[in-house]
Amino acid sequence: MGGMDQLPLFDTPEWSRRVGVFDLETTGVAVDRDRIVTAHVGVLDGTGAVLQARNWLADPGVEIPDGAAAVHGVTTAHARAHGWPAAEVVADVAAALRDLFAAGIPVVAYNAPYDFSLLKHECRRHGVAEIARPEPVIDPLVLDKTFDRYRPGKRTLTAVAAHYAVRLEDAHEAAADAVAAGRVALALAERFAPVLPATVAELHTRQIGWARDQAESLTEYFTRIGRIDAVDGSWPIR
Repeated sequence: MGGMDQLPLFDTPEWSRRVGVFDLETTGVAVDRDRIVTAHVGVLDGTGAVLQARNWLADPGVEIPDGAAAVHGVTTAHARAHGWPAAEVVADVAAALRDLFAAGIPVVAYNAPYDFSLLKHECRRHGVAEIARPEPVIDPLVLDKTFDRYRPGKRTLTAVAAHYAVRLEDAHEAAADAVAAGRVALALAERFAPVLPATVAELHTRQIGWARDQAESLTEYFTRIGRIDAVDGSWPIR
């Protein structure tokens, strides 16, 4: 990791003493069209131990494509037989997140714009009050790209968790992914303590700029290789 390995020891930021965690597994990757299948909202302490955990299985009301089921393991038949009505799950998940934000607990979500944007559209679909401005949010993907920008390799949660020696079993299971993302955030807080903002409010604000810069850089790369993709850098919700 170059010079970052030589950073002196600093106290970790105060916000890392307790973090919320959030993850969705869904019917696909289109945030405006796809639906929640499973969800997890929990709380970790500063050591990564689980303090609170809530899990949901929804009947999304639509077919779960075979490709999505192959990723997270939930088939249409299983969701219909065992899942709660989608509107109830969406309302519960939004309420659990709203409670964490109201308590000032930052919520960790890996690639946050995906989960929060999909939840927003689900809220609109089911007549649930949406979280228009989720805050404060911590996105380990944005932080890792910012503080270890030139490291080669993938930036999937599985790859990044392995890099920071965070155990991830049952990848693409909402609870496992949420907890692993939270522990990656805590590992980042420890490793980059001297260069991270001290307050979670400042960290949230800085991530808005970092995510925008990362999207602009990726858009420039696509342009150089002849692709016309423009990457939306809105964060933590689009």
